[in-house]
Amino acid sequence: MSDDPQLTIAMAKRIELWPIERLKPYERNARTHSKEQIGHIAASIVEFGFTNPILVDSGDGIVAGHGRLAAAKELELRQVPVVVLDHLSERQRRAYIIADNQLALTSGWDDELLKSELSALDDDGFDLTLLGWGENLPDFAEMPDYSVLDEEDMDEQLNEMAAGVKKAIQIEFEPEHYEEAQELVKFWRSQDAYVGMMLIDKLKAEKAKL
Repeated sequence: MSDDPQLTIAMAKRIELWPIERLKPYERNARTHSKEQIGHIAASIVEFGFTNPILVDSGDGIVAGHGRLAAAKELELRQVPVVVLDHLSERQRRAYIIADNQLALTSGWDDELLKSELSALDDDGFDLTLLGWGENLPDFAEMPDYSVLDEEDMDEQLNEMAAGVKKAIQIEFEPEHYEEAQELVKFWRSQDAYVGMMLIDKLKAEKAKL
C-alpha cells in the first residue's frame, strides 16, 4: 500500500437501476455458482432486499455479481441495482473479477461470537437457513476440559479424550470441481453418512487396481 498522503482512491458515486437484459455476463468468469447457492442468494434478496449492487464496466459487462444476476432472474426481477466501474483498465477489470471472489474467501469467523449471534437469532425466531448455509449450519465442537487431566498420565488421557473426535484432512479440488464436491459432501452429510469412510473405500478400490 502506498504511503503517499495524496493517494486518490476511486469511489462509486451512485447506484443505477438497469434492466436485466442490459447486463452482459463475462464469458471467462472462472467463478461457478451452483443451483443451491443461487437459491440461497435469491432467498437472501427476498428477506433483506437487493443490498449488494452488481458491478459492471463501461461496456455493460458484469465485473462482479453473476450469482446475484442469476438469482434476480430466478425471482423474475426486471431491474437490478448496478454500480459502474468506469475507472478500470482492461487488465484491472479482468484481475478484479478474480480478486473480488477470492478476497471474500480469505476472511474467517470468530466461532464464539458467531455461535452467540446464531443462537440469539434463533431465539428471536429468525430463519437461520437464510444466512447462506442453508440447512447445513456450522457445527461448533465443544473444547475439551483439560483441567481434569492428571499431569502424570497426560498423553494417555489426551489420547482417550481425542478418541471419538473426528479429524479433517485437507483435500484440494480444481476450481471447476469445487462446487460439485461441496454439494456432494453436504448431501451425504444430510443423509448422516460417514463421508470419510466413503472416500476411504473409494481410494482403496482405486489403489487395488494399480
